[in-house]
Amino acid sequence: MSLPKDDAAVLSARWIEGVLLKRDVFSTVERGRFRGDQGEVDAVLRRLDQVPWWSYLPARHLFGRERRALALARGLEVGPELLWAGRQALVRGFIDGVALHLAKPSGDVAYFRSAKAALRRLHRAGICHNDLAKEQNWLRGSNGRAYLTDFQLAACFKTRGRLFRIAAYEDLRHLLKHKRSYAPGALTPKERKILARKSFVASLWLMTGKKVYRAITRGLFNFTDREGGGRRLVNDAPMLLDLIRKNPDVRDVAIVAFADRRTGVGLYAFVEADRTALETQLRSELTAAKGPKPPEHIQVVRALPRDASGKSRTEILQLVAMNQLDLIEPMMYSDTDRAFLKEILEQRKNLRDRFNFEAADLVQGPSSNVVTREGG
Repeated sequence: MSLPKDDAAVLSARWIEGVLLKRDVFSTVERGRFRGDQGEVDAVLRRLDQVPWWSYLPARHLFGRERRALALARGLEVGPELLWAGRQALVRGFIDGVALHLAKPSGDVAYFRSAKAALRRLHRAGICHNDLAKEQNWLRGSNGRAYLTDFQLAACFKTRGRLFRIAAYEDLRHLLKHKRSYAPGALTPKERKILARKSFVASLWLMTGKKVYRAITRGLFNFTDREGGGRRLVNDAPMLLDLIRKNPDVRDVAIVAFADRRTGVGLYAFVEADRTALETQLRSELTAAKGPKPPEHIQVVRALPRDASGKSRTEILQLVAMNQLDLIEPMMYSDTDRAFLKEILEQRKNLRDRFNFEAADLVQGPSSNVVTREGG
């Protein structure tokens, strides 16, 4: 399938291809730059020309919902701005921030206050997002504010009828579930009551519609979207972790997913060990085990980045694997963190899908050297 001629003409003239963010049966999403009336800006492109023929109709429906919602939300500053929309492609502004499951705003009351205000503005415009249970649909901007993304299931209402009120209530309840995860002490008594009471529609959905949805998406469409990692992160990664840990030279390992232009979703294993030549041995062992397909990339590192409790910071490794290096800086706590990350970045493996925003002074301290290299 190819884009309509008018869509292709606009993108050929105004879109600069960048980093692939996601590819599934409903769309292809990539980050790049868009030449608008005010000049060139960072942007995100969603296109339908690479979806399978059998999923085109639902993909087209989801695309239309997002296009309508973004057009109506223009100027609200609650999500990406719609920069251009064609028949099978749209370009939205890039938000400088990371998804909630990567940002992990523990105890950040201001973030959730901002999220509630953003949701209120969205609802006042007659838009309900309808997919806020996913942490990846909430962003924490570099300014600390909350933003929403991925409006494919959004609904636009002309009046505040019963259906609108139910959808708005569920948007709020899902936000409060995230607040309970990261800032439980900040929940008010009223918010706790909302968390304790699902709407009738939500309860009915859990008992009936959600089971059908999972059967279709995971069975027929072979589609799973846990943190954007798909079935390989859900099904293959745990088995690969066990196999890698059997090697006596391995101290620890973390596996994250990244979008891959050839396979859709790739796996990237960061292996904590002293012997750098271990990569070849591990790949041979995984192949001989005749288990899941080995990770596309295996990188041996002196030590995994860890938080204060000793848990590996997979959110940092995720951004490294995805080549979203300019988003890492706000997540660095000190020059020591930056120096430590420098070793990982200099040896990273996923160099296929890179972009020239890496050339900037991205992950550096006040007096440190640039740790990124010019994109190829």
